[in-house]
Amino acid sequence: MKPDQTQVAHYLVVDIDAFVTTHQPTWDRLERLVRKRRSLSGAEVDELVELYQRVATHLSIVRSGSRDPVLVGRLSSLVAKARSAVTGAHAPAWREFLAFWTESFPVVAYRAGRWWLGAALGSIVVAVLIGAWVAGHPEVRAAIGTPEELKQLVEHDFADYYSQNPAGSFATEVWINNAWVSAQCVASSILLGIPIPYLLFENAANGGVLGGIMTSAGKADVFWGLIIPHGLLELTAVFLAAGAGMKVGWTVIDPGGRPRGQAVAEQGRAVVTVILGLIVVLLVSGLIEALVTPSPLPTWARIAIGVLAEAAFLTYIVVFGRRAARSGATGDIAQAPDYAPSA
Repeated sequence: MKPDQTQVAHYLVVDIDAFVTTHQPTWDRLERLVRKRRSLSGAEVDELVELYQRVATHLSIVRSGSRDPVLVGRLSSLVAKARSAVTGAHAPAWREFLAFWTESFPVVAYRAGRWWLGAALGSIVVAVLIGAWVAGHPEVRAAIGTPEELKQLVEHDFADYYSQNPAGSFATEVWINNAWVSAQCVASSILLGIPIPYLLFENAANGGVLGGIMTSAGKADVFWGLIIPHGLLELTAVFLAAGAGMKVGWTVIDPGGRPRGQAVAEQGRAVVTVILGLIVVLLVSGLIEALVTPSPLPTWARIAIGVLAEAAFLTYIVVFGRRAARSGATGDIAQAPDYAPSA
C-alpha cells in the first residue's frame, strides 16, 4: 500500500540521510541546469522544468517531515532559483521571431482555414450578385447617383484615387484603413463574432456597387486592372481576420470537449497572433496599392504581381501551417496561464 504523507514525514524524521542520498543527484543536476540556463538546449529546458517540479515536491515533503533547517533552506533556495529560470527563461529574440513566422502565425491561419475561406466565398457571392444587379438595372444606378456623378466616378474619381497622393503617404493611409477594417473584425470576436458577417456584407456590397457601375459604363477592364493587384492580398487579410474572430465566437458556443475558459483563451491568443501577422501582410498590400496599382506598367503585369503575391501568401500558409499542424503545434504560447498543471 502506498504510504500517505504522514508516513513519509515519519520516515524522513527517522532517516533523512537516506532521503538526501537518494535525491542528491537530482538536486545537483537541477543546480547545474540553473547555472547554465542562458545556454540550454531544447531538451535541457524540458529537463529543467521537469526537475523543478520534482524538487518542489521534495521541498514540500521535507518541510512536512524534517526539522533540518539547513536542508529546508537549501531546497528552498534551489526551487526559487529554478522557478526564476523557468518563468524568466526565454528563447533568443531572433529564434522567437523565426518561430512566429514559420510556425505560430501560419498554423493559426491554417487551422482557421474553413472560417476565412467561408468568409471569402460568402463575400464573393454577395459582391457578384450586387454587381450584376447594379450593372443590369439603370434604375438602381439612378438611385445611387446622378448621371453626372456617375460619369465623374467612372472617368476620373476611381482611377485618380490611386494616384492623387504621393506613394508613401498613400501606402500609409491604405495600410491604416485596411488594418482598421481587420481590427473591427477581430474586436467583434468579443461579441461572439456576431457583427462580423455584417462587416463583410458591407465591404462586399460596396465593392459590388462600384464594380457594377464601372461595368455598366464599359470600364470593367479598368476596374479589375486597378482592383486585382492589391485587392487579392488585401481581401485575404480581411477574410483571415474575420475568420479568426468568428472562430472565437463559435468556441464560446462549442469549446470542443475542453474547458470553455481554456478553449476561448487559446482562441483569443490565436487572434492576437493573427493581428501581428496581418500587420505585415497589410503593409505589403498597401505598398502594392501605392506603388504597383497606379504605375504605368501594363495591366497584365500589374495583375500578375497581385496574383503572385496572393499565391505566395497562400502557399506560405498551406506549407508552413500544415507542417506545424502535423507536428502538433497550435500557435499558442508555451506555459499558457489558463492551463492547469498536472502530475
